Amino acid sequence: MVILSTGSSATIVRHRGWFRREPSSPGVLGMSMTEEAALDLTWLRQESSLAVDYPDSFVAVGRSYMWLERVGAETRLAVLTPSDASSPDGFHGSRAGEVLGQYSLLLCPRDADNAVNLRKTIPSLSPVPLGLSTSAGFGDRLGLATPGHIRALRRVTELATDGRIAPIFAQQSIREMDRPGRAARDVLDDATWGAFQAGWHEPVGADADHLKTRGDIDRTAECGYSLYTIDPGAFVNDAADTAQPAAIRQALEALPWQDLATDLSDLRRRYAGRRLELDDRSITIDDEALARAAVKYGGAIAHVRQMYRHLRSIGLPFELEVSVDETATPTSHVEHAYIAGELTRLGVRWISLAPRFVGSFEKGVDYLGSLDTLRADLAGHAAIARSFGPYKLSLHSGSDKFLVYPLIQEATNGLVHLKTAGTSYLEALRVVARVDPILFREVLSFARNHYERDRATYHVSASVSNVPGAASLRDEDLEGLLNDFDTRQVLHVTFGSALGVFRTRLMPLLKTHEDAYAGALERHFVRHLAPFAVTARDVAPVNST
Repeated sequence: MVILSTGSSATIVRHRGWFRREPSSPGVLGMSMTEEAALDLTWLRQESSLAVDYPDSFVAVGRSYMWLERVGAETRLAVLTPSDASSPDGFHGSRAGEVLGQYSLLLCPRDADNAVNLRKTIPSLSPVPLGLSTSAGFGDRLGLATPGHIRALRRVTELATDGRIAPIFAQQSIREMDRPGRAARDVLDDATWGAFQAGWHEPVGADADHLKTRGDIDRTAECGYSLYTIDPGAFVNDAADTAQPAAIRQALEALPWQDLATDLSDLRRRYAGRRLELDDRSITIDDEALARAAVKYGGAIAHVRQMYRHLRSIGLPFELEVSVDETATPTSHVEHAYIAGELTRLGVRWISLAPRFVGSFEKGVDYLGSLDTLRADLAGHAAIARSFGPYKLSLHSGSDKFLVYPLIQEATNGLVHLKTAGTSYLEALRVVARVDPILFREVLSFARNHYERDRATYHVSASVSNVPGAASLRDEDLEGLLNDFDTRQVLHVTFGSALGVFRTRLMPLLKTHEDAYAGALERHFVRHLAPFAVTARDVAPVNST
């Protein structure tokens, strides 16, 4: 880094707008549309060699200017302030002396304290409820993927007609945090730095995914997450679908009726024999279907209610997602209606719900099953969501489900949330295969040895016997393995174990080749997002919880 001093006067640049800022142009915060900034990015780069590596991050805050600056092998937050003014409060770092004879430069580490202050200084980086807008969650297991995700979002924006896809860059389940040893704050901070680097100034959410306990809520709430995905799967009784009538009667008696604030007689009065009129269909709930729905999901509903009440007691703005997707059997339309009706009666408010759809949604690969059956299933679930809400249908294990996207987009007309996770890690390995074949071979061999143990908590069907040994492959064949069904799943579910061994080698490599990684993510996620952009809904949150 070279810092030059000069007495030249700065070029004036006008504000280009909050949401429509062009790439590589200076954003200006804290000013009205008619006010002017005193320093031009192009001039700064020419005169001082600063702000060269990440020009999209350049932004004005009051009289100061901020951007990411590469310093040796590290990246620092640069804060440039006129010598007669004070730097924004809260940032800590090392002074780099005067710049251009009239500015003081502070170089700040990318740590947790500075991330918190960055979100305070640039409010658009702080997670907020996103309401009923079409939305997508971008799981990032390495903490490096957000710039690539943003490149894909910007590519598909031109396809949108009524709105844009609202992003959730910070999204990781408790399970996926614990395996590689990441904290909830790490996930949020990595997303903050990535969004800042890419110059993203539109609203963002943060998803505390698959929360099972009140402690899970507390871990994520203290960091400021905005969406809380409650996973009551441990309380779902999958045996209800096939249990004998005597077993159903016994299970009904054992339901937590006090927590459900009702009893069996009241339940039957509300639902048994009822014909639900939806916007494009009707559903009749007979006594047997009601009994099985209550046995299957009654405990889960009680748990969601308890978790929701705990969230409300914390006193922060939040949105709720209810997820019953990680269960052994599909959620029928009657069961979905029962869940929605009971949650509503209990005063629970939610923004999205993830049923267990028909067919197979395995990790890292496309949908397995009849598309005609899935189309009919999605249409029924979407009709229920419109009638009982409206709320969004949430597509979990949504990575690489290219056959599903047009179907759920058609069924929901944009009232949908897409959730992806491990596919961004797989795209990182695609880059590794290209630039460091030796390291990729080691990761592949490790994954083959650990797959049978690590697959226990995932819904996958890959066989390690179908994954070729690394020694048998030519370098030019390695990248193609990321297109293979079995190899993708084996690499996908072993990510936590692999990062425990290879993180110190993977991270520097991907940072060195960050543009290649961002490009791979851009190409991959354009395929994910394009089907949703056509009917994207841009709806501001109303009366957020």
